[in-house]
Amino acid sequence: MKVTLQDIQNARQNIADSINLTVCDYSRSATALVGCEVFFKLENTQRTGSFKIRGATNKILSLTEAEKKCGVIACSAGNHAQGVALSSKIHGVQSTIVMPINAPLSKVEATKNYGATVILYGTSFDEAKDYSIQLAKEKGYIFVHPYEDEKVIAGQGTIGLEVLEQIPDLTSIVVPVGGGGLISGIAIAAKSINPKIKIIGAQTETVSTMSQLFHQHKFEMIQNPISTLADGIAIKKPSQIMYDDFISKYVDEIVTVTEGQIAEAMVFLLERVKTVAEGSGAVGLAAILSHKNLKLGSKTCVLVCGGNVDLNMISGVIQHGQIQRGRLCELSVIVPDIPGSLSRLTQILADNRANILEVHHDRIGSDLGMKQTKIDFVIETIDHEHIEVIRKAIQKTGAQV
Repeated sequence: MKVTLQDIQNARQNIADSINLTVCDYSRSATALVGCEVFFKLENTQRTGSFKIRGATNKILSLTEAEKKCGVIACSAGNHAQGVALSSKIHGVQSTIVMPINAPLSKVEATKNYGATVILYGTSFDEAKDYSIQLAKEKGYIFVHPYEDEKVIAGQGTIGLEVLEQIPDLTSIVVPVGGGGLISGIAIAAKSINPKIKIIGAQTETVSTMSQLFHQHKFEMIQNPISTLADGIAIKKPSQIMYDDFISKYVDEIVTVTEGQIAEAMVFLLERVKTVAEGSGAVGLAAILSHKNLKLGSKTCVLVCGGNVDLNMISGVIQHGQIQRGRLCELSVIVPDIPGSLSRLTQILADNRANILEVHHDRIGSDLGMKQTKIDFVIETIDHEHIEVIRKAIQKTGAQV
């Protein structure tokens, strides 16, 4: 496949009336933590809540009238589904979307609301993709691939044009990587304008297949069902085509992050940037916060590519993010089972300005001796250093922490 700067510029003209020009927002908080100027390209505020409508719209507009009458089919964990559904509805095309059975309910319902027929099949994106290709052959639908499509890649690449117009002197762009269409389009646009700019990809450790292909030129196939906050970029089998034609040529680095780091980044975006990002949308921030040796240069743009998070997950994400940041802590303390033990512990916590959220007594645990009790605290803290100060203060009393 081949996509040029001209293709991306043409795509920008084609989709201009169908998308929003999203902001590229400077973050003082992230800048202070990372050590270079950090900007967030907030594609989570795009129509349908992610960048996907760009490529989907460019593809739909490229179809002939005969192809439009056939209808389109796509596979997606959620965001590509919504992009294809809405762009098809706007341009009078019938759409069918195959989604994994474990796709977030919010994304399934949103896709239906945009006018698509939704079929739930398989436990992963890859299984849904195989089934959608099968249906396309059987029913005569036009298959809209989420990344292995020149029109889709060109549509996603319009983000690169916008970013460099908004911040012309950027030294790097950090992009989430799933199938590779987004980072490929952005990299082509950005490097065509500024060949020196660094393009850095970010994946979750849970599904790091493209990172493996990038660094080792091979990957370990994932057989088991995937459980990750970044479901939108959970691609079990990386595209060799995307790697050979684009990523190997235009991308400078791909790094991975943990699920805890993703949760921490989501909480950071909520608290400091006042914006909601899904797990896939937060991996870029997680990458620059956790990889201090990245060659970002003096000014970087992190793409927040989507905000379609399942609201049922938010409380758990916040809790995990707070734990990761040292803002929430569970302490188990073994003390003599005598009057005053709990009072002494709560006084230590109060003296060290920790807020107690929960307390639980255990007198029958197998790890307890005679006349011992274990007291479990859930406390609010400032950071990991604060937790360590509290730990040492309790240990000075002779208690086991």
